[in-house]
Amino acid sequence: MMSNYKNKFETHELTQYVNPIIGTDDHGHTFPGAIMPFGMVQLSPDTRLDSWDGCSGYHYTDSIIYGFSHTHLSGTGVSDYGDILLMPMSGFYSTINISDNPNQAAYTSVFSHDSEVAEPGYYSVHLKNPDVNVELSVTDRVGIHKYKFNKKEEHYIILDLEHRDMVLKSGLTKVSDTRYTGVRNSKAWAENQILYFVIDFSVPVEIVDLKLNPQFETDEIIEIDESILQAESFDSKFGVFAFQLNDNEADEVFVKVAISQVSESSAIENLEKELPDFDFDKVKENAKQAWENELSRIIVKGGSEEQKKVFYTALYHAFTHPTLATDVNEKYRGTDLEIHQASDFTNYTVFSLWDTYRATHPLFTIVQQKRSLDFIKTFLSQYKYGGQLPMWELSANETGCMIGYHAVPPIVDAYFKGIVDFDIQLAMEAMIARAEADELGKHDYAKYGFLPVESEHESVSKTLEYAYNDWCIAMFAKALGKNKVYKDYIVRSQSYKNILDPEIGFMRPRMNGAWKTPFDPKEVDHNFTEANSWQYSFYAPQDILSMIELMGGNEKFENQLDNLFAAESETHGKDLKDITGLIGQYAHGNEPSHHVAYLYNYCARPDKAQEMVRRIMSEMYHSGPAGLCGNEDCGQMSAWYVLSAMGFYPVNPANTVYDIGSPIFDTAIIQLENGKRFSIITHNNSDENIYVEKIKLNGKNYNKTYLMHSDIIKGGKIEFFMSNTVNKDFGTKQEHIYQSKIDDYLITRTPYSNIAKKTFTDSIQVHLKSYDENAVIYYSFDKNDDFIEYKEPLNINSDVKIFFYAKEEGKLPSKPIFSEYILVDGSRSVNLKTKYSSLYPAGGDDALIDRLKGKNDFRSGEWQGYSAQDFEAIVDLGSIKDIKSIETGFLQDQRSWIMMPKYVEYSFSRDGRSFVSANKISHQIADNEEHTVIHRFLYEPKNQKARYIKVFAPNYGKLPKWHISAGNYTWLFADEIDIIAE
Repeated sequence: MMSNYKNKFETHELTQYVNPIIGTDDHGHTFPGAIMPFGMVQLSPDTRLDSWDGCSGYHYTDSIIYGFSHTHLSGTGVSDYGDILLMPMSGFYSTINISDNPNQAAYTSVFSHDSEVAEPGYYSVHLKNPDVNVELSVTDRVGIHKYKFNKKEEHYIILDLEHRDMVLKSGLTKVSDTRYTGVRNSKAWAENQILYFVIDFSVPVEIVDLKLNPQFETDEIIEIDESILQAESFDSKFGVFAFQLNDNEADEVFVKVAISQVSESSAIENLEKELPDFDFDKVKENAKQAWENELSRIIVKGGSEEQKKVFYTALYHAFTHPTLATDVNEKYRGTDLEIHQASDFTNYTVFSLWDTYRATHPLFTIVQQKRSLDFIKTFLSQYKYGGQLPMWELSANETGCMIGYHAVPPIVDAYFKGIVDFDIQLAMEAMIARAEADELGKHDYAKYGFLPVESEHESVSKTLEYAYNDWCIAMFAKALGKNKVYKDYIVRSQSYKNILDPEIGFMRPRMNGAWKTPFDPKEVDHNFTEANSWQYSFYAPQDILSMIELMGGNEKFENQLDNLFAAESETHGKDLKDITGLIGQYAHGNEPSHHVAYLYNYCARPDKAQEMVRRIMSEMYHSGPAGLCGNEDCGQMSAWYVLSAMGFYPVNPANTVYDIGSPIFDTAIIQLENGKRFSIITHNNSDENIYVEKIKLNGKNYNKTYLMHSDIIKGGKIEFFMSNTVNKDFGTKQEHIYQSKIDDYLITRTPYSNIAKKTFTDSIQVHLKSYDENAVIYYSFDKNDDFIEYKEPLNINSDVKIFFYAKEEGKLPSKPIFSEYILVDGSRSVNLKTKYSSLYPAGGDDALIDRLKGKNDFRSGEWQGYSAQDFEAIVDLGSIKDIKSIETGFLQDQRSWIMMPKYVEYSFSRDGRSFVSANKISHQIADNEEHTVIHRFLYEPKNQKARYIKVFAPNYGKLPKWHISAGNYTWLFADEIDIIAE
């Protein structure tokens, strides 16, 4: 029978405050359809087939509905899902979703937002074209459709298995006149999403038309005749099915769809266990009660109606993902894509961990403790069967999206908060395996104590987030008595110090042992992940007080925070849609900024934290369709609001500490799973009274600017007394501030050289420097030789590698790094006739003749990038020479819009004015090649003398129709022009 959700907590009528339309406009990327809390099915309308703002399948600005599919992602920045789309039609049918032919209609329909109703567990809309009222609701694993046909005509239902994603395999089998089963394997973000389904109709149906899937087109000519339409099964060749209802008198028709990642039989079990009948009203009421129960985990009183709508919709969004991925028979598909039986946990999917480790998972440790344990056991299952902890897992596929090993913080956070019923030793093993995997620059990060630009793209962001993850591993190891692991990882966790330039107060890329120059903290480039230096320069949540010291102390740190919020909001470099919700250079629309306002607490200015947190809540959240300032990101954007509205937030999401802000409700009651309650009472609360005058915890005066998880979980009461003036005595003393400081195995910061550029033409003088005042620098010209103390600048006039490190008494020595310098022929020069992008300069104008060849990654800093233009350069050899060979390297990475040139043409001249063209050099690289390709266009002339050589390479043009970003202009990426001449 269909499960009935019993109230575990004292419930209130809270679903009235939830508006699933919030976030469906602008860049929120949410969807409005029917879902259960963390449910497997997300049954929602699809209004968009592609585009970044169509990632959820729905955008509020659209006016056409394609149909209603059963899986959706909430707030992601990459598209996937949209499986098993159904669409009712009346009077006629169509198997196409887009038509430019006025004589051939599509199955889509116009709709109006005026007819939409979106509630927790329920959605309805009127489809104008077929004049059909659609209602949707769900159980955990089943979606139910209710279609009210208003015309007395033939009625049809379209099933589209081609919708949105590339289909790897599909199939449909007739079980009876009212039941069909099927499968859909698809590829989009997830490389191989496997989904089985069963569809039950409330009236008999028959297939009256089919559409062939062009992805499986062959030379075979298939005529759609009665023999095919009456077949019992259909394979991947058939993508869209038109069902006619055999009872046209039935103006109300119900359709149930159950899904499973395991098998068709499991989908049937899900259906028969959860929804054996077609009682739509019962399903709708059950879903509503499930949401009332979940939302009642936090009961707020006071505040405005607007604030309650924002709060409870945020809690609703936070409880959307991760999603259930275990069938009623407790079977699930592992990340090895094999079927497993869950014995002591429920398996979930959709882990957007780069986002959700920050606040969503800490929120779960307060209000979703049982599920938090299931999430951790899911992580460990993915390690056990897939060989790695998740990074961004989707439908049993590891997408590898984003950075870091952020499954680690939720595990460690839960452990220190008493959620410990998991295999702790396996967790330790899995963390180390992920941290030490030979991928994403991790070996160079460990070797050098930071990631150089040359080693890995997004080097600054990865260094910072790896260092935080390493702190989590260190603390977990310490708790388990693994002292060697603790030492190794507490050292690694200080790596942020090696990319913090204290002279300017920014986290800064390092190149060739030096600081990357030029440097602009507003520039968004390949050294940062969806951000710039402003947005990442305050990220060391494991060691905040040390970071403040390195930046010059409380006053300078406070000023730098002030400057962040007061700066001009314009960014330079890459135009990233993710950087939204700007206050100065603070970007609330993306996760790296989320903790920053609370850092004022650590420099003894909690009043500024309170001001800014209130401002962010007021400006970045509202109850309209565009009520989110950026991607919802699977709950993180909403979890920030839920926690901040209650008055606290985890700056370090794995140390059991919550930093105090400024609550907005008179009362917030957290109903805990242990049966206790924690109450947050706010006195004198108003829009003007934003400052904390004083706090009482369980009736006693409390001056700290932080709250411990143990204070919450054991139940009790915290009282905020608010004022419109600052109490300069609250939270301003050292003992009031949480001591976020690493004090074991302190490192000497990595020294640096004064010259980042690798090439020179005559001689250079290299200075080695350290920001640790008492550090001694040691160097060697061969890493195998003894290091000697550095005392004076080094004069260099030949190729050399300088290895060096620093040691300060009482600290561990820094990791040895090196600077490499290469003597190049000063008689040669290059004149660039087209201008490279400032994002990809590769070291400047002469990078193409510097003897350095780019690696297999366009973001390594060694490639020159040219956007939407041809490439033309003239090399001057300094004198007329006999040309033996010439080759120019180009890179292709079509996924990043980088294509090979159409050809490369070499021309020769003795005077620089009159050029003679040689043959055009072509290539055989397929434009749809999946992997990165480097190709060198070689030409070996005979009896060719010249001083000047022109290299011309025409741009590929716009991306072709098959490309996901078809129509956009492509890039050319060039490296060394290598000329052998005598």
